[in-house]
Amino acid sequence: MKFFRNLIILTVIVALLIGALIQFNGYILVHPLIWYTLGFFVFITGFTYYLTKLGYKNDPENLQVYYFASMGFRFVLSIGVIALYIFFYKEGRLQFVFNFFVLYFLFTGFEIYSLLSNLRPHLKKQD
Repeated sequence: MKFFRNLIILTVIVALLIGALIQFNGYILVHPLIWYTLGFFVFITGFTYYLTKLGYKNDPENLQVYYFASMGFRFVLSIGVIALYIFFYKEGRLQFVFNFFVLYFLFTGFEIYSLLSNLRPHLKKQD
C-alpha cells in the first residue's frame, strides 16, 4: 500500500506542476492532452507494479523476469501511444513527445526507486 500512497502523492505533485505551467504559460510548454498522458502513466505504473509484485509473491527467485517483462510491456505500450498520436495528429507532435517522455522517465524512475527501496530489506537478509 505504501507504493500506491506514494504514487498518489507523486501524481498530485506532478498535477500541481502541470497546472502551474498551464496557468502561467498556457499551452506553450504543455500539450493539451497532458492530463490524459498523466492518467495513462498513473495507470500503467500501478499496473506494472502490481504485475511485478504478483510475480515476486509467486516466484521470488525470478523477480528480474517479471520486472523486465513489465518494463518491456510499458515500453511497447508507450511506443504504441506515441505512434498512434503521430499517425493521427499533425500539430504539436514534438511537444506531445517531449511531454510524454518527461512523464515516462519520471514515472519509470519512481517505479525503480520504489522497487529498490522495497527490496533493500530482503537483500540485506541474504547477506
